[in-house]
Amino acid sequence: MIPRITPLAALLALLIFQRVLAAEADDLLSRIWDGVQQAQKKYTSFCGTITETRTSSLMVKPLVLRGKFCAEGTTRFALEYSEPAKVRIRFNENYLNVTSGDKTEVLEVGSSVRRTQSYFSRENSIGNLKKNFTITVQEDAGDFEMKLVPRTDAFRRRLNYLVVKLNKRDFLLQSLEVDGKSGVNSVFVIDVNSLNPKIPAETFEVYKPQ
Repeated sequence: MIPRITPLAALLALLIFQRVLAAEADDLLSRIWDGVQQAQKKYTSFCGTITETRTSSLMVKPLVLRGKFCAEGTTRFALEYSEPAKVRIRFNENYLNVTSGDKTEVLEVGSSVRRTQSYFSRENSIGNLKKNFTITVQEDAGDFEMKLVPRTDAFRRRLNYLVVKLNKRDFLLQSLEVDGKSGVNSVFVIDVNSLNPKIPAETFEVYKPQ
């Protein structure tokens, strides 16, 4: 069975990343942020495939999960793993659903996501970043890479570090590494194959707490 903490941590990491890039004033990070801003305006929805490789000291060998995803803005996300077992994850503004077999776990996470994003509001982003993360950026032939290491307990309780890679051509996310305090390390390799598709509303339908 796939634990809930990894998809939830990955979701929070992705949403944090939308804000963190605005935080630093050096030339490289400014270039990255400008590119991401333009990409967000240009691509409001996208779909693709995802491969997650999960490792832990408790695992005999890595667990590899493969699936498909669609996203709309930063408030709607649908991911369905087909291997090694079918698991469906849906996030719609306030609620996260994780369905495995005939069981669906319903979580209300909107306030947590908004609180995390508020740490990186644009007007306070430089101060918040310096307070909460140590960040390093590098540019390779085909991508930009950012590593974020938490400095404060608010993030250190959940994460050891995040590593984000963006395609230099279109500033779309290529991979995300989440190293969690639970001892689980997950690397998500993302292949976007459809930009600005019209996604049916039911793709993001979620159950809400009763």
